[in-house]
Amino acid sequence: MNDLTKVIAVLLAQGLLALRQNAVMPRIVNSDYQNMAAQKGDTINVPIPSAIAVNAVAPAATPPTDTQSIAPTSVPIALDQWMEAPFYLTDKDLMEAMNGIIPMQVSEAIKALANYVDGYLLGLYTDFYGIVGTPGTTPFGSNHAEITAARVLLSKQLAPLGSRRFVFDPDTEGNALNLRAFTDVSFTGDARAINEGEIIHKFGFDWHMDQNTKSHVAGTLADGTVNGAHATTRVKTISLASTAGGTLKKGDIITLAGDTQTYAVGADVTIGASSNENVTISPGLQVAMSGGEAVMVKDSHVANLAFHRDAIAFANRPLADNTQGLGNLVQSAQDPISGLVLRLEISREHKRTRYSFDLLFGGNVVRPELGTRVAG
Repeated sequence: MNDLTKVIAVLLAQGLLALRQNAVMPRIVNSDYQNMAAQKGDTINVPIPSAIAVNAVAPAATPPTDTQSIAPTSVPIALDQWMEAPFYLTDKDLMEAMNGIIPMQVSEAIKALANYVDGYLLGLYTDFYGIVGTPGTTPFGSNHAEITAARVLLSKQLAPLGSRRFVFDPDTEGNALNLRAFTDVSFTGDARAINEGEIIHKFGFDWHMDQNTKSHVAGTLADGTVNGAHATTRVKTISLASTAGGTLKKGDIITLAGDTQTYAVGADVTIGASSNENVTISPGLQVAMSGGEAVMVKDSHVANLAFHRDAIAFANRPLADNTQGLGNLVQSAQDPISGLVLRLEISREHKRTRYSFDLLFGGNVVRPELGTRVAG
């Protein structure tokens, strides 16, 4: 076991090196809540402040009776993602690891975990109700209108100007790199885009190409209408009717006639022919509906994301190193760049040595108004 004790730190260090090249999203979202939970099943409640109205000052002998009550809300982050990537190494692989060569299985295990975390966070796009661009059309085909539209929408939704990110798929990057606005040094003042094919910071966003960017497949509802009257009480459940019937998928973007707001569907719904169903939406209804208003569903699209870091909260906690004398070697380490915490466990089973990287994490969209999709 002495040799294994020596190699565990080497394998952890090599694993973290691989993480730095594969995990995009954990580095660019809000991870300030890392230390608030320690085991699977824990829940972190992220506080959301309540709005405060401005009152006129009226000096008097007694204090005012209309002092506002503050009622902040919270959004939970469940640490419910405990994933592992196991593999086996031969004696030859161990010798190569000690000599500084990363065994292929180590690299593959780390890549699998990093891609899972990255994809999990990108999959939270379904909570973003803002959308710009044209579904089914890759952005930046002829100009950079989509990123300026995203900037305008985020500003209207009161997202802070700093710490804005733009995460996009390879096709979007390819179109951008064909535009002078992104590559011409006289436009950008930076030669990295043309020399390295790398866009660093443009239009107020940090740019990150990510092959794990998700594609949204929209439901089949084509003739939906609002069923009955709905008051403007910011209700988050509305009744929709349909003659032909169809489906709405979680993350579908819908619009209602007479309302410029776009809404995200909160859960899958099937509406039968000549029937109606309740549909959860975000944000709450912005305009009163009298009934009969047409419902339009945005087409399927690539979910490129433009967002402020505080839109998404992410927590990744170290798991215990102590195996209580069970004979396994266990050690954790945190990557200083991505912030991801990995644990490596080495055990002997069935006359082979088993290695397993695992991590515990959770994430959630806590401020959906701070993000938007840039449809592709």
